[in-house]
Order: sequence, then C-alpha cells, then structure tokens
Amino acid sequence: MTKTYKEINQKIKSGDAVVVTAEEMIDIVEESGSKVAAEEVDVVTTGTFGPMCSSGAFLNFGHSDPPIKFDHLWLNEVHAYHGNAAVDCYLGVTRKLDKRPYEYGGGNVIEELVSGKEIRLRGISDTTDCYPLSEVDTYITIDDLNQAILCNPRNVYQKYDVAVNSTDRTLYTYMGKLLPNFGNAHYSGSGCLNPLANDPDFETIGIGTRIFLGGGVGYIIGHGTQHNPKNGMGTLFVKGNLKQMSPEYLRGVNYEKYGTSMFCGVGIPIPILNEGIAKKTAIKDEEITTEIVDYGIPRRDRPVLGKTNYKDLKKGFININGKEIKCSSMSSLYYARKIANELKEWIEEGKFLLNHPAESLPTDTEFHPMRQTSEIEFVKDLKREAVICYHDCDIKVVAEKIINQNINHIIITDRHNKLKGIVTSFDITKAVANNEKKLNDIITKKVITTTDNEPVDVATRRMKKHEISALPVIDDKNNVVGIISAEELM
Repeated sequence: MTKTYKEINQKIKSGDAVVVTAEEMIDIVEESGSKVAAEEVDVVTTGTFGPMCSSGAFLNFGHSDPPIKFDHLWLNEVHAYHGNAAVDCYLGVTRKLDKRPYEYGGGNVIEELVSGKEIRLRGISDTTDCYPLSEVDTYITIDDLNQAILCNPRNVYQKYDVAVNSTDRTLYTYMGKLLPNFGNAHYSGSGCLNPLANDPDFETIGIGTRIFLGGGVGYIIGHGTQHNPKNGMGTLFVKGNLKQMSPEYLRGVNYEKYGTSMFCGVGIPIPILNEGIAKKTAIKDEEITTEIVDYGIPRRDRPVLGKTNYKDLKKGFININGKEIKCSSMSSLYYARKIANELKEWIEEGKFLLNHPAESLPTDTEFHPMRQTSEIEFVKDLKREAVICYHDCDIKVVAEKIINQNINHIIITDRHNKLKGIVTSFDITKAVANNEKKLNDIITKKVITTTDNEPVDVATRRMKKHEISALPVIDDKNNVVGIISAEELM
C-alpha cells in the first residue's frame, strides 16, 4: 500500500487527513502494527528546539539618501558581515558584542528584531562617486527592512554527543558549563521527535521540503554543513521569511565564558507514503544511541567513554564506569513537543500543505576534518619530569632540591603521587624571611594544571590568564606525570 503527496494534500484540503506527532506514532505502531499505521496515518509531525549556532539572517536596509556602500556595519553594536551589495548584510548568531562578549550577540539581535524592537544601525564606508555617504547612524525595526531572510547553514543535527569533563577544572563550552571530575553531563536534541531521526534515509526530507521554521513557514534548501549521515549526523540547510517568525521560537542565548547562539525551532512533516516510512517514524528514544565524549581532552578525536540512548538521557542520569552522573539537556523537549503539535494543527486546519522534494539529500556524504599544514604541539611533547616532594617534607629539603637542581618549581604530592600543591623558589624565600617552619603553610594548594593531550597554546593562555610560570601535568586520576613551565614554552 502506497500513497502519493497529491493524495495526502487532497485529504489535507478536505480536512480528512489523519495527522499525529512522532510520539503518538510510536503508540499507534506498537498497538496496531506498521501496516495498519501506514493505512490510517497520513502525516507524522516532528519538532526540535535547541541552540543552532550555524544560523543567521540576510538583511536589506534599502538605500539611504545620499547612498552608502557599507564597508563595516553594526546592529546594536554587534558587527555584521558585509561582503554583499551596498546595503545588504549577513548577521550570524554567534557574532559577539566586543565589549560584552558573553552577554550579547547576533542571536540576541535577531530575537529583538523579530520582537519588533528598534535596532540601532551604524555603518561606515569609504566613499565612491556613486556612494558618496561615509557614515550612517539610525534606528530600524523589522518592518523597515525590505528583506529579512533567516538563512541557517546547519540546523537540526540528527543527534548529538553527550559532553562530560574528566579534568579538575570547570570547562565553558558550546555544550554549556561542564563541571570537573564528571560533575555533570550535557546533551541536546529531542530524541524520537527529532526530524532526521524519523527519516534517516531522507526519503521525504529534501530540497524544497516545506517546514515549520522559527514559528513561520520555511524551506529546506539543501544538506547542511558537516552533513555526515553515515555516522547518524545528518544536518539541514534551511531558510525562511524572518518577518513571519516569532520570538517564542527564535531566542538568543548567551553561554558563560563561551559566547552567544540562538535557540531555533524546527518542525518537519513526514508524509506516510508507505509501510517502511510508517515503521521509521515510530522510532523510540531507546533506539537512538549516542556517544559519551570527554570534552576535557581538547582534540578533534576526543575519547569516547561509552554509549547511551535518549531514553536514559531523558531520565536525567547516565552511568560512567559505575558512577551515576546527572545529565541535563541543552535543548527544550517542552518546545519540541509544542512545535510538533502546532505543525499538526496547521496541517489539520488545511493551512499547511506538503511539498514533494525537488531533489533528495545525499546519504553518502563523508565528513572530513580540517587539513592542517603545520603540526600542533601538545603538552606531552614539551613537558619535563617533575621534581617532587611529599606534603610532609621538611622545608629545608625542598630548598636543597631547588638549589641542587637549579629549578624554580617543586610539585608537592602525597605518598601515592596524588597532586597536593606546588611551591616555588620565591615561596621558599618568603618562608625563610618570615621564619615559616612547615611546608604545608607555604605551598599553593589550589593548583592550575594541564594534561598531556592539551595543545601547548591552550596551556600558554592559561599561564598568562593566571599569571603563573608553570603547570603540573596530571592524568585523569590526578597523578602527577610531569611539569611544563615558561622555560619550555619559550
């Protein structure tokens, strides 16, 4: 039994189409089987709402009098890209405000624009005969724009890795704030409601597919950047009219010590053309697996610590090596459900018809890492053996080691090589001057550390930030495995 787009659209127009959400489809297939579900259901709606960093908007301001051709322009002091025609720009959601880089950015500007708020437009130009104006400083709203086109090169990841942190320091990432020593875990995505999880072979999702985008109608214009369907990481390139959209489904977000992005709502209808598609749209959370990845290792091939699935993730806990870790979502399941239901209502009310894709999306695309012509050095390449004293050692012994080995840093550990602190030649000098007797009174106990697999430039920035001249190198069990200092870096 098969259906066509034409038949389904005719049922939508007459108000006879049977439309269910992806969550509802699971129960239908479980109770009646995929064959009956294919006969009874016409459309399955999906939804996802989360941070989609590869998003932005093309804006056209119209010509000023006299005309200007922007060389640089700012919207609420966020620098927009100008490499288009005279008064066009592209504003990316991750573009940060220079003065407050973690508090405001492109995603916030787009949300405020969609909300109808006034936006300050400031621009400068090298004048030409046909564009004699050198500067503009004005205020605009979305209604003043000729075109406002949301154009997102990479949205709707098929699934996401789960991010954890094995190090002894807090990490600030695009996956949020990761606490040290596996203190938490973050994931993203709506699981069984995710559009690409319901059509993993792109049988109905392709170029020209009409979708719910940001509260309005949008279209898929191709596969997204980093499209990697072979590994279950497909992506979409989408666009839509920003003037039709709602701030409820486009929200700027600011991550502590990382930067800005935007939550974007996307919903895609899946026409039930045959039994095979009906079966795929009944995918369950426990059938969508993903990897737990250690973001404490800042490399492309971060260590995979295990696997989990969206059923367990939605429970709020995962297990790593017998340790239960609290996890939370970077996206909103509440809004994913709301999007799927709103799209369902549009279709049931005859407001939204389905498009047959003009072209299918590729399923064999391979994702390649960046080609690098210069080699990156890691801490393990430059570290040296650490000179160690135990935490109950006499200060005189520490001083003798500094003199005899002509070094400035002694690592303090317990008898099992666990890091306890660090002491410098200057600390010893102060101890003598102040008549200090106990090592424990002069060591620095809150130690800034690094790991073997950290790039050297990252370790260098950490030294500069904390105004220190050495970092103990530790493993994932807090054992000291070396030291790297300013001398090695120079």
